[in-house]
Amino acid sequence: MPGDASPLAPLPDHRDVHTSRWEVLWQRHAHLTTPLRQRGLECDIEFGLSAYIVRVSLPDDSYLIISPPQEPPPDRLPGDPEGWIVTRQHTERHELFELIYDSAPSTDPSAPERPEARHGGSASHLIEAVDQRLIQLGLLAVPPSSAGDPLVSAVKQRGAHQAQHGAAGKEQHGAYLYGDALLALTDRLNGTDSHVEAAELLHQILDPTDGLLERLGEFFEAAGEKAKEAEEDDGFDLSYDFADAAAEIRNLGEVLHVAEERMRSLTAPPQPHRPAALSTHAPALPPTALPPARPRHTR
Repeated sequence: MPGDASPLAPLPDHRDVHTSRWEVLWQRHAHLTTPLRQRGLECDIEFGLSAYIVRVSLPDDSYLIISPPQEPPPDRLPGDPEGWIVTRQHTERHELFELIYDSAPSTDPSAPERPEARHGGSASHLIEAVDQRLIQLGLLAVPPSSAGDPLVSAVKQRGAHQAQHGAAGKEQHGAYLYGDALLALTDRLNGTDSHVEAAELLHQILDPTDGLLERLGEFFEAAGEKAKEAEEDDGFDLSYDFADAAAEIRNLGEVLHVAEERMRSLTAPPQPHRPAALSTHAPALPPTALPPARPRHTR
């Protein structure tokens, strides 16, 4: 990416890399492979059950499979599906299998829709989900694309200040990394002119599975369990207080469960008319007829 000195992870090392068919497939998936390679992750294009997939090697010998829906076979061009499915797998340790992201349209009308389904084929939301999970697993450092993100910048600035001023700086300012990250999120909300972006920021707080309120509820529950370990009367009383706090936080999430969509539906006041800027985007790659894929080993 511009301004990033980090080298890209190398291209795959096999004979298909030099064929025109593989080059077309690689170009159609570059919006996924390029940011992943910027993170030092090696990628390859393979054929899954019925569509082309991106295979991403991870440092612990597990790997990611990024694919469009495989059943029924997609009728869209490679690299442009209606949604993406990301799983983590391991050739030998099958217990590591997990679903990281699924924005594919549901084929079961009675099944609840996953929150990310509204993102469809968006690559940026997919990469963000992969970043978050791999950082949690300790398999990825802070990604280069986050260098200008206010959430990351706040943490870095706090750490740099403490490194510069030593222990005195810590005593004076405190190591409130998580508070700084939330403050940066608030600043980003204050600075946006888009209700859609504001809704995305609310999603970080209100998502019922991975949002801040849910994580905060889990934190207080864990604090309650820790207080019980003392096996003292005050420890048990404190655990009840923490349990009540967790319940109140989750209740707040239920009260605000539609706030994100309500924010998204708001309309900004009309802006003064400005002449349309000339497009600088390169023309889209024309549809390319690909020869039938030869089956490859599915991992």
